[in-house]
Amino acid sequence: MKRRAFFTVSAGLAAGLAIHRWAGSAPLVQTPASGPATAETATPPVAGHRTLELDWQDPARGRPVPVRLYLPLRASAAHPVPLVIFSHGLGGARSGYSYLGSHWADHGLASLHPQHTGSDNSVWRGNPLTLVMRLQTAAQEAEALARVQDLRFAVNQLLASETGPLIDAHRMAVAGHSYGANTAMLVSGARVTSVIAGADALRDTRIRAAILISAPPLLGQGPVQQVLGAVRIPTLHITSTDDTINIPGYESTVQDRIAIFEAMRESPRSLAVFNTGGHSIFTDRITSSGPETSARIKGATRELSTLFLRQTLQAQTGPAGANADPTHEVVGEITAEYRQWQLRYQSLLDRFILTGSPVAVG
Repeated sequence: MKRRAFFTVSAGLAAGLAIHRWAGSAPLVQTPASGPATAETATPPVAGHRTLELDWQDPARGRPVPVRLYLPLRASAAHPVPLVIFSHGLGGARSGYSYLGSHWADHGLASLHPQHTGSDNSVWRGNPLTLVMRLQTAAQEAEALARVQDLRFAVNQLLASETGPLIDAHRMAVAGHSYGANTAMLVSGARVTSVIAGADALRDTRIRAAILISAPPLLGQGPVQQVLGAVRIPTLHITSTDDTINIPGYESTVQDRIAIFEAMRESPRSLAVFNTGGHSIFTDRITSSGPETSARIKGATRELSTLFLRQTLQAQTGPAGANADPTHEVVGEITAEYRQWQLRYQSLLDRFILTGSPVAVG
């Protein structure tokens, strides 16, 4: 069977060049001064989180799925927390995007970061002359679909583990950067023509919302409206005017990210476009934009994504598919916070569209 690369070969390329060192298999623990979580008491929930690294193996596929879990200390069986599962870009690792995972966990959302072993930081190792071949292999259809299976396996494994009771299985979202945003779109219901798995087999109906950062197009799948028009869950799209992937034979720009946003007509969607910062600025690295700009854009991304997750997950109750809506009071509060966010970061914004309605900037 001829392999097809219907996912962009370069997705996540710029991000992968800046991946941090492997964190190792020993759990890294981050706790407040008061110490680790204890049995629930009448005191208010504690802030902070702990970070666990787990080396899982999917026996059905013979594929390792290492993960990093950011777990809020406030999580308990009596009060389980929502879950965000994050998919890294091409050449990434479970240790990447820690600025998001740790922030979400500090705000009461568990964040699970699987490492996709067929398209992780191993692509940068080996003979430099064969790097392009390794990147092309990592972007083939089989690996793109294996990433979706990684996400599903990681969620199932977590829910079945001793940590499972701390997670609210009815309040789960997916997020991803670059190639990881492609993965998130498939999980969210994008309809692709696959000789390996049907589109319906890729969607995970437990996912209630999606965050798409620097999302490249799904190549060779027909009109973008046809591919993405089936996505109906709420989506948050984040990019920048300089968000460009440019390697020999392929280029993807911010216009692709905006086209993806516009194509999801059935999704209650929002879009933030920063007026500076390249493709890699949404990773943990400090880019050529400088430490101050990098920090501000990361801070803005953390805040906006957390607002979105509060709106779509933390205010919802009941089983998946129950269409439980936030109360009017919560909706009003979060809308006001969106406006405050816009004002704080107005100097960094090219445009901000909130739930499909333009919000003036400038």
